[in-house]
Amino acid sequence: MHHEHSILFGWVNALLSALLGSPENAPAWWKDGITVGGFHVAGVAPLEDGRPVAWLPDHLVMALFVFVLIAVFFPLASRSWRKGTPGPVQNVVEVFVDFLRGIVKENIHHHGERYLPIIGGFFFFIAISNLMGFFYFLQPPTANLNVTFALSLSCLVFFNLAGIRAQGLRGYLKSFMGPSLALAILVFPIEIIGNLARALSLAMRLYGNIFGEHTATGKFVELIPIVVPWPMNALGIFTAFLQAYVFTLLTSVYIGGALEHEH
Repeated sequence: MHHEHSILFGWVNALLSALLGSPENAPAWWKDGITVGGFHVAGVAPLEDGRPVAWLPDHLVMALFVFVLIAVFFPLASRSWRKGTPGPVQNVVEVFVDFLRGIVKENIHHHGERYLPIIGGFFFFIAISNLMGFFYFLQPPTANLNVTFALSLSCLVFFNLAGIRAQGLRGYLKSFMGPSLALAILVFPIEIIGNLARALSLAMRLYGNIFGEHTATGKFVELIPIVVPWPMNALGIFTAFLQAYVFTLLTSVYIGGALEHEH
């Protein structure tokens, strides 16, 4: 069901207000943002009529909630790991880990196993974030463009740094110049734009699918709350995992391409 804010939004901001005072007392950079290299980065505090109404926006509260949920669940699950007689939770986790390991091995040929944690981190964070929309008192953080851009920019920075680490800065930049030096002046800017556009593509794809599905399901629930929304809910579960898979698959493809010297 669609709501403007999750229940955690009020709780967390009430706690922050009790500890830090009114949101109007927040530092100027927290409210108004900062300017970096000529680009203005918006502030964190939600504003109404130019005045802060909360310390943290709902999408950030939900993203932090998912992060804490993962940080608590997986260490606890690892404590109950048994090689001979795995429990039901271990069986489910191992299915996902084996699935992700297959993606990594297929697309990252140079020591791909070392990149499994970042691939797994993206997958579980996105999948769990997507599923938050099925709880009427929560909101999926991935239905907000700020969160999806943060994820896509993290992916962009990571795979480019992986390429630089594997090939060196000169070798990595050389891979953007194409097969001929004569065409490098044309190919290089196109390749750079294409490289940066990956972040836009990842962010918009994830945001569009989750926001659209969450909004459509919410409207169906408001009109006819019983039976009719069930197919939409089933499709939503499929979409939640599908979008997590697409994001992690493309991330592994980008990392594999950045590591290849003949890229």
